[in-house]
Amino acid sequence: MAVPAAAVIVPVGVLFLLSGLIVNLIQATCYVAIRPFLKSTYRRINRVLAELLWLQLVWLVDWWAGVEIRLYADSESFQSMGKEHALVVSNHRSDIDWLVGWILAQRSGCLGSTLAVMKKSSKFLPVIGWSMWFTEYLFLERSWAKDEDTLKSGLQRLNDFPQPFWLALFVEGTRFTPAKLSAAQEYAASQSLPVPRNVLIPRTKGFISAVNNMRSFVPAIYEMTVAIPKDTPSPTMLRILKGQPCRVDVHMKRCPMKELPQADEAVAQWCRDIFTAKDSLLDKYLAQGTFGEEDYISIGRPLKSLLVVIFWASLLSFATLRFFRWSALMSTWKGVAFTTTSLCIVTACMHAFILFSQAERSTSAKAAQARVKKS
Repeated sequence: MAVPAAAVIVPVGVLFLLSGLIVNLIQATCYVAIRPFLKSTYRRINRVLAELLWLQLVWLVDWWAGVEIRLYADSESFQSMGKEHALVVSNHRSDIDWLVGWILAQRSGCLGSTLAVMKKSSKFLPVIGWSMWFTEYLFLERSWAKDEDTLKSGLQRLNDFPQPFWLALFVEGTRFTPAKLSAAQEYAASQSLPVPRNVLIPRTKGFISAVNNMRSFVPAIYEMTVAIPKDTPSPTMLRILKGQPCRVDVHMKRCPMKELPQADEAVAQWCRDIFTAKDSLLDKYLAQGTFGEEDYISIGRPLKSLLVVIFWASLLSFATLRFFRWSALMSTWKGVAFTTTSLCIVTACMHAFILFSQAERSTSAKAAQARVKKS
């Protein structure tokens, strides 16, 4: 089903922003009233609140656009998902890789405690960025001189997290594009490194810091490989809002943290090695169209996200109707102008959200190459 984006952006935007502001208000109240005294209790409450918000985006993928997420994993990796703390390391193939991770986290039962390392500007994004801040996402400026201590302190704060969490780290530092691949290949050739074909060269400083600071309380790294089938357009938030289905294949492998080497350079080489292995795995995937059907695991399409959207839609529709009747807002030109302005603000916020999901595409190939050199 494909529909004009505007036909869904406004109602979905109104629903997401209003429910999000309610969630943000409760989060802020709990942050002030509960967190200073009972941090563990705050985190448990916040996990539920964040899930009530994130499930609306899960609904967009599962029930509106009908995006198919196909998971390939061995039984040990699959059985561990959602039952332990994990550092999730993935290639960055599309605009919605973060949302694909949320889908898998939701199926594993830890959506509300899913975290990520994000750029600092993300936390200022209305509703979603504010909720990420309350949920303890890690925000960096992408300058290692400024970020080293910030990352270290943020990672160490997670050592007493009361429930299993996933921390997503996209070590390539940017989304995959042909121009960025060309820059990575040029750099690899100049440094006598394996020349990539399907991935970019990982930036290892952040990964080394994550391993060093989480080794004692995070038992595993989930090594995730995201692939888009041949002749299939890359998924974007705009395509999802239009209701256009697509497919994303994910290979997941659990790597015990205790098996990683101790020395920093050896940890960096381990990271580079898994991306070389990802490259070969993606070669095989592109040739066969699968990661291996023997490892395919159906993750289904649970009703939970649909029920949460119905709950929010019913609650907010009832409250909005009562408000309009009480205020007679639409009976005056001022009221009509106020309502129209509000809808324009909603549209602008949703547009900003779509741009946020695509922001990395503005990064030039030269800038991407410079980042690799600095790592």
